[in-house]
Amino acid sequence: METKWLEWARTLQAIAQNGLTYTKDPFDIERYESVRQIAAEIIASHSDSDLGYIRDLLKGEAGHTTPKVDVRGAVFRDGAILLVRERHDGLWTLPGGWADVNESPSEAVVREVYEESGYRTRAVKLLALYDRRKHAHTPHQYHIYKIFFQCEVTGGSPSESAETDGVAFFRQDEIPELSISRVTPAQIGRLFEHYRHPDWPTDFD
Repeated sequence: METKWLEWARTLQAIAQNGLTYTKDPFDIERYESVRQIAAEIIASHSDSDLGYIRDLLKGEAGHTTPKVDVRGAVFRDGAILLVRERHDGLWTLPGGWADVNESPSEAVVREVYEESGYRTRAVKLLALYDRRKHAHTPHQYHIYKIFFQCEVTGGSPSESAETDGVAFFRQDEIPELSISRVTPAQIGRLFEHYRHPDWPTDFD
């Protein structure tokens, strides 16, 4: 679960971004830019990130603020789940990432699974739609919805990518150390339960 400072900073950023999207008044523009600066200072003061980097990151956001969408593929084979190892931190996760514009969520997850693992798949069921804030992930400056699809292998073979340097299937009692910013042990456990109970409805929140 998140700390309050991150929730406050994200709220201030949303107020500033939405205000800058709609206002034409030069004085309001100045006020909203000041609010965004405060949000950047809160994040920088509670993290290892440089203030200039955070400020530029927030300034790069435009339009009405909405949550970002992260898609993840739960690919099972013979009772084991597909994981990939992230080059960034050397830890394991479900293949996935940001959905792109002009993609449906299922198209995005099929693309991400292929890019990160080398396996061709098709999405067969929406297992869960989670608000990242309500799960035990590491803090993130964005508000994110995480969408988990069950996918079936249709072809391909394991291969590394620019983002991943390991691809393997793991049984539930063999799960390696996970990249908690991307997926949690509780989520992996829940996906195995869905695999064992295919009649279960989709989880949410």
